[in-house]
Amino acid sequence: MLPIRLRVNAILLTAFLVSPCCAQNKLKAKHPLRIATYQCDVTPPVGNPLCYGFVRPVERVVDPLSARGLILLTDEKPIVLCVIDWVAISNGTHDTWREALADAVGTTSDRVSVHVVHQHDAPGVDFTAAEILAAHGHPGMMFGEAFARDAIHRTAEAASVALKTPRRVSHIGYGKGKVEKFASNRRVIGPDGKIKYWRGSSTRNDNAIAEPEGTIDPNVRLISFWDEETPLVSLTYYASHPQSYYGRGGVSADTVGLARSSREEALPQVAHLHFNGAGGNIAAGKYNDGATENRAILSKRLAVGMTTAWNEMKKTPVTAEEVKWTTRAVQLPLKKSLDKKDFMDVLTNSKSSQHDLIRACRRLAWMNRHEAGHKITIGCLQIGSTRILHMPGELFIEYQLAAQQMRPDLFICMAAYSDHGPGYIGTGVAYSQGGYEVGPPSNTAPEVEAVLMSAMRELLGAK
Repeated sequence: MLPIRLRVNAILLTAFLVSPCCAQNKLKAKHPLRIATYQCDVTPPVGNPLCYGFVRPVERVVDPLSARGLILLTDEKPIVLCVIDWVAISNGTHDTWREALADAVGTTSDRVSVHVVHQHDAPGVDFTAAEILAAHGHPGMMFGEAFARDAIHRTAEAASVALKTPRRVSHIGYGKGKVEKFASNRRVIGPDGKIKYWRGSSTRNDNAIAEPEGTIDPNVRLISFWDEETPLVSLTYYASHPQSYYGRGGVSADTVGLARSSREEALPQVAHLHFNGAGGNIAAGKYNDGATENRAILSKRLAVGMTTAWNEMKKTPVTAEEVKWTTRAVQLPLKKSLDKKDFMDVLTNSKSSQHDLIRACRRLAWMNRHEAGHKITIGCLQIGSTRILHMPGELFIEYQLAAQQMRPDLFICMAAYSDHGPGYIGTGVAYSQGGYEVGPPSNTAPEVEAVLMSAMRELLGAK
């Protein structure tokens, strides 16, 4: 028989192991990470406006558009990601889409992140701005509202159905691959510190083409989810405007859609989601003159980078306890030159062009939300040693590179193009350099850099 002291210790240890508290902890430790994926066709019908109404409406479908997403299930409320083949979702539309997905899977909207890939031959949707246009006699000018609301409903329904059949996740993978001759910085700065050349998605200016690529992130980054040896999901991130050519009436997912399809053919059992990084000042202009054949050429270059990232990924075990979702709500500083009276004058002028009307109502929509105290939610998804930052607007590449430098010990991805209400978001110095991105298409002030960099540091736990 054991001595009394040893018998007492054994009894106490047994009581601890079978206690309800310990049983719950033990159960929680064994609870697996699970994932569900969903997909929905969001191709607009013939006649619908494209790109906020700035280009020719739909005449034909070159290739379909989709909304794709995943639901991560841990011991907390579900985390939902969604990425859509549209040019933009802004203001009230962004709110509505997040709320619909949250209701569909039983979570809160702050745990839902919705982004676009930013193809231009695709819808740009802003319920808030559309209400202003309609109030001034211009309903349906920017997009087909019935179609947009139906797309949101069907996407949420697809997520609800997917939630019924989640898959277990035992491992994640992460890797990166270089993309050759695709991205180039749109803003070529001269010796005087001002814009010397501007390169859009396509460029025919030989002097601008001859300039170096400039500041870019040449890599596509990838995070994958696995059930032991079975791959389930691939998330890819690449920072660039995805257009090869656009505005000819043909709906298309463009270069990234073709690259994504290529990966689907190579890995048909895997759900493929592609996110645009901080590509606001990045495009293919150095390597694209707008010729139709360049769409396939550029897509193949991106697909090669995606393939390299997959082939060179590191795979590591993961548990539900290693998945965390954190957010910061920030108010982005309003550009001081914005004047409500100017925009109202445009809306009440019977001679205003369609483009001027759309631009005016979009700026008014953002200003009204800013004055009401609206804040943008920035999210950070932590999965083991990986982090994914979820950012608003057409963000400049410098934010993505800064995030990587803040935590070089982690594998960091960035998804931009969530709420498009603020438009382009430049760095502080960019506003003094001039150029298209920090002109009328931007609703933010130079102080936006300090706001976003601070939020990024907090979310990444950087010193």
